[in-house]
Order: sequence, then C-alpha cells, then structure tokens
Amino acid sequence: MNSHLQQLFTLTGQFLQAPIFKIGDESISILWLFKLLLSFLTVMMLSIICKRLLKNRLLPRLGASQGQREAIATLATYGIGALGFVIVLQVNGLNIAPLVVTLGGLGIGVGFGFQEITKNLISGLTLLIEGKLQVGDYVEFDNLSGHIKEIALRSTVIRTFDGGDVVVPNSNLTSNRVLNWSYKSLTGKLHLPVKVAYNSDPILVTETLLNSAYMESTVLHEPPPRVIFKGFGESALEFELWVWIAQIDEGVLVRSSLNFIVEHNLRQVGIKIPLPQRDLWLRNIDELKQVIPQLQDSQLSSNGQTSNNSVNLNPQQSLAKSLRQSISIRDSLRQLPHFNVCSDIHLRELIETGYRKFFAESEVVFNENDMGTHFYLVLSGSIETVVTRLDQHVKIYKSGDILGEVAIMLNLPYTSTAIALEDTSVFVINKHSFDRLLRLHPDLAETFTQELTKEKKIYQDIRQQLQDLGLLGMTEQNNRFADWVKSRLKGIFST
Repeated sequence: MNSHLQQLFTLTGQFLQAPIFKIGDESISILWLFKLLLSFLTVMMLSIICKRLLKNRLLPRLGASQGQREAIATLATYGIGALGFVIVLQVNGLNIAPLVVTLGGLGIGVGFGFQEITKNLISGLTLLIEGKLQVGDYVEFDNLSGHIKEIALRSTVIRTFDGGDVVVPNSNLTSNRVLNWSYKSLTGKLHLPVKVAYNSDPILVTETLLNSAYMESTVLHEPPPRVIFKGFGESALEFELWVWIAQIDEGVLVRSSLNFIVEHNLRQVGIKIPLPQRDLWLRNIDELKQVIPQLQDSQLSSNGQTSNNSVNLNPQQSLAKSLRQSISIRDSLRQLPHFNVCSDIHLRELIETGYRKFFAESEVVFNENDMGTHFYLVLSGSIETVVTRLDQHVKIYKSGDILGEVAIMLNLPYTSTAIALEDTSVFVINKHSFDRLLRLHPDLAETFTQELTKEKKIYQDIRQQLQDLGLLGMTEQNNRFADWVKSRLKGIFST
C-alpha cells in the first residue's frame, strides 16, 4: 500500500514538474505556474494591505486630505504591485530583458485594439498625478453633479444627490470641461433672479432682498450679498440677488430657502411679483357691440366693480406704505442730519454694504476699549451705553439714533459698552464701507463733527480718552478739539 502511494506521489510530482514549454532558458511546468500564481496573489494582497495602511493610518497622521490620501495610496499600490510582479518573475527564473521587445510590440497592438481602454488608463494616471480632481470633491459637468467617491485607473465613481453612483470613464473627465467647486474651497456664489412690478421702488427692492439674504443663516457676511439691477424686462424690473455660501453643494436647499424668504418679505412690504402681460387690441369693436348688445353694460358693471375694489384696497395700500416706511433703512437714514446730503444712489450703496442684526435684551452690542469696527443705526428697540470702569450711564439710543460712529471715524476704541435694553434691531455698517462713503462725500466729515460737538456728555468722554492716549493736550479748548477732529479726519481720508 505504501509503495503504491509512493509511486502515485512520484508520478504526480513528475507530472507537475514536467516541462510544458520553455521561455528563454526557463522550463515552464504546471508546478512553476502554480508557484507563480501564488506569488502574484501574495503581491496583490500585500499591495492592498499597503494601500489601506497608507490611506487610513500613515497619511492621515501627516495631515493629507481625503483626495490626497486616495491618490497617493492608489499610485503607491500600482507601483508596489508592478515592482512586486517584476521581482516575482525574476525570482522564478524568468529573464524579462528578452521579453521587453516582445511586450513592447504586444503593447502597440493592444493599444490599437483597445484605444478607449488605453485612453482611460492614461487619463486615470493623469487625474491621480495632477490632483486637480480628488475624492470628495463636488463637481459638475455634462448635466451631472455630485461628489467624487473613487478614482481608479479606468473610471471614476461619482455619488449624485439622488444617492446613485455614476461610473464615468476617466477620458470624459480629462477631455471635457469640469467645474470643480472644491478645488480651492467649497465657498460659492448663488444667483437668485427676482422680478418685480414696474411701480416698485428699486431702493426698497434692494433693501428687502438684502434683508432676506441676511435672514438665511447659511449666507456669508463676507463677501457681503449684492443686489444687481439687471434691466427693464418686458413686464417687470429684473433684479438678481448674489449671495455666497460656505457649502456650495447645499446650493439647492439654500436657494429654496431664499425663495421662500424673498417671497414672504416682498409680500410684507407690498412689492408685487408680476405675471407676464399681453395687450389685446379689438379692431372690430362696433361689430362686436352689435353681436353682443350686453357688452357695454357688462363693461360698465365691470368698471364699477373695479372702482369699488380699488377703494377697498386703499386701506391695504396705505397699510403697506406705512409698513414700508417703518422698516425702511433708507428712510431711517434720511431722518438723520448726517445723511441729508446723500442721494438715493449713494444711500443704496451704503445699504448694500450693511446688514440687519438683532440683539436680545441685555445682549452686549460692543464692549468698552474694543477697537471700533462698526457703527449702528437703531431701527427698533433701545440701546444704552455705559462706562463700565466708572459705572456711569452715558446715553440711551432709540429708533433713528446712531452709535459707534466716532470710534470708526477717528480710529479709536469704543469709549463705552453698549447693551440692548430690550429686543433691538439695528442696521450695521462696517468701517470699510463707512470710510468709502466719507471719501465719496468729504462734507459728511464736517456734518459728523458738528453733530459730535453737540453731544456734550459724549464729547467730554472722547476728549478724556484722547487725553489719556496722549493725542490731545489737557489745556486745549473745545474749539481746538473740533479743529483736531477735522484735521484727523482729513488726514485719515486723504490717504
């Protein structure tokens, strides 16, 4: 029995080791092929393990992004795999030098026969090496949008917002224009077209659209939203609201939210979104009257109803008008002597660069000794300024008052702490926008200086602060202080 088994093993070994053919000086047998296949599988497994270690362990510690980890790990895997295959062939006795010419000729033939596959492979290497498109990027091309899930040698997988995975040949990505929203950052701009009736006030429309933009929490304050007056349409004034958001891949949801907010706010201030209008001209009106004798009576009746309706709508129109006046930032600015010299055009520029902000009761608007960066127009509610180091109450600002303008005019810290006494709405203008306004209207500096010297209590606090900073002498008189303010403003805004 043992002899039979030994004989069987011997015959099996001879069969497995029997040469089938020769490549160069190496005899190829079944056992040799089995060892080669096992070696290749080992190399593949090691390459996969190496990719996972690089992608999930080593590269994250080095601070590489998701796309960089995927690209580096993929290229490293292919490189390790290719090197491993060459080593396996050499270890198994194959001299690959004579095969280079044969493989080169075979590669040319395969290239002609599989041009599309070859093109995709080269495109895949290009994508991985360049790194212009990376895993996790939000891209748009060819009516397709989504996040890149995987970049392989032949194809790229894109996860759409519907939850589906689209396999795209790499040649499509390298030969076509691709919009990569994530190339530098995910910050992007949304365009929201808005059409309003011809009798609408463009300044009020601008103000309402900007208010709507700042009501959406995902809209960035820097760069600020913009309103563009595109032109005069067939039946409407055409505007466009530009907003920037931090996550452009959420643009569909943000656009929907803004549409709801804009529609609501336009309705609240009495601005109508018109329907397309067409005029119908009747050339044979006399013949129609003969055919339909009741036309004239019905027309008179209709006119009477229209007149009644218009009378009934007057209270609503007056209510809408009063509502517009109560919330209008432009009208609030007009009530201040500082801005009487500004035209509606310049006020619109000022309104565009500012934004509404709400403060709850007891919330701090700004702190004493903080550098002045904004000034505030109180729209509703009230704000009290307090010198905290002296526990001194300076002034209460109510609707229509401004505060904080002195600090940004003179490049000084705030002289007091401002606290909301109740739920308060303010219009905020930053220093850059205010500086630009003063450069456009130098006479505003004179107006602000005159208004400043009227407020004796605030005026004294500012003089004291300037003396503490060593900018104003202790013996200088009030008129000297006013001259100093004018000269300082002139120096600031002449640069």
